[in-house]
Amino acid sequence: MTDEERYTMSSFELMPFQGMEPAVQSEINKFTNYVTKKKGDTIFADDELTRYFYVIKKGKVKNYQLNLDNGKEQTLYIFRAGDMFDTVILLDGEPHDVMYEVIEECELLEFPIDFVRELLWKYPEFNKRFYPYIAKQMRHMEELATDMSLYSTAERLIKLIIQDRDPSNLFRFNILEGLSHSEVANLLGTVRHVVERHLKALKEENLIDVKNKHIEILNADRLLEKISLI
Repeated sequence: MTDEERYTMSSFELMPFQGMEPAVQSEINKFTNYVTKKKGDTIFADDELTRYFYVIKKGKVKNYQLNLDNGKEQTLYIFRAGDMFDTVILLDGEPHDVMYEVIEECELLEFPIDFVRELLWKYPEFNKRFYPYIAKQMRHMEELATDMSLYSTAERLIKLIIQDRDPSNLFRFNILEGLSHSEVANLLGTVRHVVERHLKALKEENLIDVKNKHIEILNADRLLEKISLI
C-alpha cells in the first residue's frame, strides 16, 4: 500500500467522513491533497483559506486573534485530529480576520473550498456530520465570550483544568497536555506569570500537581468548590 493510499483510506476514520458511502469516498479522494506543516509555522496567509478547506489528520493548529499594538493574544481554538477549518469562510465566503500557527507538527487534508460546499449541497450524510460540528464551534465561542465577561482569571483556569478531563468537551478535552504556560495563558486571555501564580496556589492547596507540562487533578471536588468560592 502506498503512502497516498494509506492516508486517503485512514482519512475516512476522521469526522466528518466517518461512514461515508464508498462512491462518495472515491469522489472525495480525487480532490484531496495531503499537506504537512512544521511546528512554529504561521500558515494560511493571503487568500489561501478562501480557496481551500482543511481537516487535521494529525497534530495541533492554533487559531487566534492578536492585538498588534500591545502584543496581547487570545487563542480561540486549538484544532486537533478531526477538526476542520475555516468553517466561517466556508459558510459565508468572506475573509476571516484570524491567525493560524502550528503548535505541534501536523498533517492536513486540503480540499478546494468550492468542492466542500458541493459536498454539503449534494450529500445529506455529510451534512449530518458537518452541521453538529459547526454547532459545537458556536457553543464553544459563546462559552468563551461568557467566561471572559463573567469569571475571573483564576476561575477560568480552574474551569479549563476541569474541562481538560471531560471527554464530552470536544474543544477542551486533553487540551492542556504538552502546552506551555504561555499557551495556557493565551487560552485564558491573560499572561504567563498570572497563570503560573494561580497554578502555584492550587498546587500549594494540594488540589493539582504540575510536572513536565502536565496538570494532574488531585482533588476534583474541592477544585469544583473553589469556582463558587473565588
